[in-house]
Amino acid sequence: MVAKPLRTIPPLRILTAVPICDGHDSAVTTINVELARHGIEVIYLGYHQSASAIARAAIQEDVNAIGLSSYNGGHIVFFREVIKQLRESGNGDIPLFGGGGGTITKADERVMQRQGTDRIFFAGTPFNAIMALIKKAYARVAKPNRAFTADRALARAITLAECRAGSPNPAAKRSRKGRAKGFVLGVAGPGGAGKSTLIDELTSRFLSRVPRGRIAILANDPSHPDSGGAILGDRVSAIYAQNDRVFFRSLATRGSLTGLSPAAPAVIDLLRQSGEFDLILVESVGIGQESDPFGIYGKKPALTDAMLFVLAPHYGGRIQLQKIALLNGADLVALNKCDHPMAHTARAEIQARLDQNGNARRLHPTTAARHYDPGVDALFYAIADLGNLVISTGGEKPCMMEVLG
Repeated sequence: MVAKPLRTIPPLRILTAVPICDGHDSAVTTINVELARHGIEVIYLGYHQSASAIARAAIQEDVNAIGLSSYNGGHIVFFREVIKQLRESGNGDIPLFGGGGGTITKADERVMQRQGTDRIFFAGTPFNAIMALIKKAYARVAKPNRAFTADRALARAITLAECRAGSPNPAAKRSRKGRAKGFVLGVAGPGGAGKSTLIDELTSRFLSRVPRGRIAILANDPSHPDSGGAILGDRVSAIYAQNDRVFFRSLATRGSLTGLSPAAPAVIDLLRQSGEFDLILVESVGIGQESDPFGIYGKKPALTDAMLFVLAPHYGGRIQLQKIALLNGADLVALNKCDHPMAHTARAEIQARLDQNGNARRLHPTTAARHYDPGVDALFYAIADLGNLVISTGGEKPCMMEVLG
């Protein structure tokens, strides 16, 4: 089989964020929507973000550029620090631009450009002009780069896999020399069930209970069918991804209706073959009743080693539960948001639905929005048991200040 040729210029991927100690997110939200409307894939990191978190995310996401929205002052120092961290890690090729209404002055811009900031967009600049300049300045040809190492090398390999639109990855095949490892868990469920927050809490358990391992997270989000752009926002919930033992990559579906990027199989293969990860979590787009994103009912081998299905209490009643095919085949089922008033009834109804399958599957009640939730603890240990993870019983809960850097 002849591999499909690479797309010369893949969709632009721009990381956007708001610096630490700055909670002004209305401007960046508006810019995110405009970028996606113009066919750009936006990886939104959120507000109150440290320089290290921004640099780490840009490297793992292999973005074309970073865009920062700064309204709280301190921009000269903060932009300089992001650039410094990129350069010191060997990733100084990632450009940085920004804006800040009336906060950043023309004099500030001159200083910032001498320090390495690419450009500043000032208040009053038309959106169309901003978008046209971003497309012109930051589009790039997708190609391998031997100078890249560690997470950036893996990130670029993923970019190339996306460009091949799901065709086999020759680089992954060449690397198969016994290094492959990693238990792959698919995470599916309807939108709003709290999958991203639950994954983040599971990540915290991994970091505290598997002291020397690494975890990878692939977060799939839908592309806009009209523009082809996307807002990839799962990193907003990924507090514990701000740790060097976590590799987090956002994928856009780019026209696929399966709930996953067409490149997901190749990307999972790359993560396995890297030999770096003990656990690989793959989050699908919020799915419907008939969906089977990981192919557990298909004729081919399933895409993942196991599958976790996540529901929230507001699923609509018992008749709706009968329609969800994945409740028959999921290895693990979690009822999240158990602090909701409907959770008691939902717990009984879902467990009754699982009992009908005849496989004695236990329902895991969780409240992922609450740190150190015992339900999440139990779910993690069930995952560790399925994946044969070697866990430490004497680990400590991760310190939030250490996580946030």
